[in-house]
Amino acid sequence: MTDSRLLQSAPAPLLTLMDLVVDIPGRGDGAPLNLDIRAGQCWGILGPNGAGKSTLLHTLAGLRPPRRGTIRLQGQPLGQLPRRRIARLLGMVFQDHQDGFPATVLETALIGRHPYLRPWEMESAEDHQAALKALRQVDLAGMETRLIATLSGGERQRLAIATALTQDPRIFLLDEPTNHLDLHHQVAVLDIVRRAVTEGRSAVLTLHDVNLAARYCDHLLLMYPGGEACWGTTREMLVPNALERLYGQALVTGEVEGVPVFFPRTDLTELSKAD
Repeated sequence: MTDSRLLQSAPAPLLTLMDLVVDIPGRGDGAPLNLDIRAGQCWGILGPNGAGKSTLLHTLAGLRPPRRGTIRLQGQPLGQLPRRRIARLLGMVFQDHQDGFPATVLETALIGRHPYLRPWEMESAEDHQAALKALRQVDLAGMETRLIATLSGGERQRLAIATALTQDPRIFLLDEPTNHLDLHHQVAVLDIVRRAVTEGRSAVLTLHDVNLAARYCDHLLLMYPGGEACWGTTREMLVPNALERLYGQALVTGEVEGVPVFFPRTDLTELSKAD
């Protein structure tokens, strides 16, 4: 018998996927996804190129319809919610950024406050403070007046993270948040995400680095090229055989500070011959 006290103490899901099949052109339905994403959880999505990781995130954000199934945001069907409501609850960071018009760093970060403004309403002093705080968090303080066209790829990626932080959503959807970032800023950005999660938000992020996923994510979704998928806690999912099949790559495994680490296995003999 299920203990009713456990049911009462478990937080309600922020995002629920029910028999969800993402629409990937040229591919069959694949495995339907049935999972709950709750406050305080950080989900990592792992898989090779073309497995549908970005497509899944876009579907969760309501930017493209699923082929089949239902997404519920705080218990309500995603497709029935106003976009303003969705934008207050979901913050999306894309893998690449297309800037349609000239803007400064601060102006771009302030876009995160637009879901809270009425038509033609200007940002308040509090909105500016939220944007400035977010820029400090991603190490862009002092660059507020820089045009975004002058930023490096890594700086532009950190600005996208800052815009999402300014938005202050309940759920962060991050498509390769470490893209273009040096090692220091990869760790810094993921530390920010983990801190937001510990404060009661949730995060869903695609990653190519299994070791970062092992260190920062408490749940993982593995997406295989043929449409197969499996999910669970990070400890359950980080099985060497499953990861080798996922990537088609033999791995060497170990442990550092109690966290599993994975490296591609290479034939050093063949490498020495090449030299």
